Amino acid sequence: MKVLVTGASGFLGSHVVDRCLANGDSVRVLVRDGSDLSYLRTLPGIEFAVGELGDTVGLDDATADVDVVYHSAARVGERGTRGDYVRDNLLGTQHLVEAARRCGVARFVLVSSPSVVGNGRDQPDLDESCPYPATFLNHYSETKALAEQWVLAANAADFTTCAIRPRAVWGPRDRLGYLPRLVAKLLAGRLPDLSGGRPVTTSICYCDNAADAIVRAGTAHASAVGGRTYFVTDGERINTWEFLAKLAEIFDAPPIARRVSPTTAAIMASVMDGVWRFPPLARRYPPPISRYSLSLLTLTSTYTLAAAERDLGYTPTVDLPSGLEKLRHWIDEIGGVDEYLRLVRS
Repeated sequence: MKVLVTGASGFLGSHVVDRCLANGDSVRVLVRDGSDLSYLRTLPGIEFAVGELGDTVGLDDATADVDVVYHSAARVGERGTRGDYVRDNLLGTQHLVEAARRCGVARFVLVSSPSVVGNGRDQPDLDESCPYPATFLNHYSETKALAEQWVLAANAADFTTCAIRPRAVWGPRDRLGYLPRLVAKLLAGRLPDLSGGRPVTTSICYCDNAADAIVRAGTAHASAVGGRTYFVTDGERINTWEFLAKLAEIFDAPPIARRVSPTTAAIMASVMDGVWRFPPLARRYPPPISRYSLSLLTLTSTYTLAAAERDLGYTPTVDLPSGLEKLRHWIDEIGGVDEYLRLVRS
């Protein structure tokens, strides 16, 4: 097939490109002027479309003669105002959907996130029937939920749409996501134990597993996936703080010793969320702690794979030990932990 991948110069998008090429697809990537294309330039046969999600003409050119759009580009993290997130995550998605429909694209796969249903409480073994919350934990979660609803509502007989929600994607080439930020804090000795002594269980998703599910959504039967969402994980339920202790061991970081009570952390997060409503601050820095970042470390969040297994034929192929070994191998390839941390901080 002819496919368009957005966000291809980023972490997960680059792995989607890898999977599409492995499937024999003809791949076009939408990249912004000035994007780091060092990895994509090593891949033979990639077609580059330079443009922005707000550029209507450029999006028409990017989606011309395309069978499937894999929309991975998004504003992630917590740096920016609500307007920034609306522009990049909601309006950008709307523009791309409209261009895809104008140009006769048959399928649109949105890379979404389980955070769209996060409600600030423990959520064990969720399935896709879980509703959106009344209030969202941050601008990212809210605007991804709005974009997801827009994409699903666009599903039609001649335009199949669906959304994949990979949980905490991790692995090689990641320098902005969940895991590198934790490793950086571990190595700096700046991550206290916030568990309060209670078990916290989570689901995560290795990059190759996530990319496999996303590309499967581009080829699954339209009647099965049209208008639907899918949680995707590694299929393992992980004790969050045991996992962090393992990371500290793997990366020769000091063990987590300092403890901060969940109540104290929650108060700090609430204060920071209020302070970070100030636009000049929000645009310049991410908050040091937020309700969202705290939820990743203190709340149980696990997801069932039944729908993805049924409709996509998805089965995770990389488990936690194998993924950690692949990650460590990549870090050694790029020059070791110090270079990894430089990439995380840059």
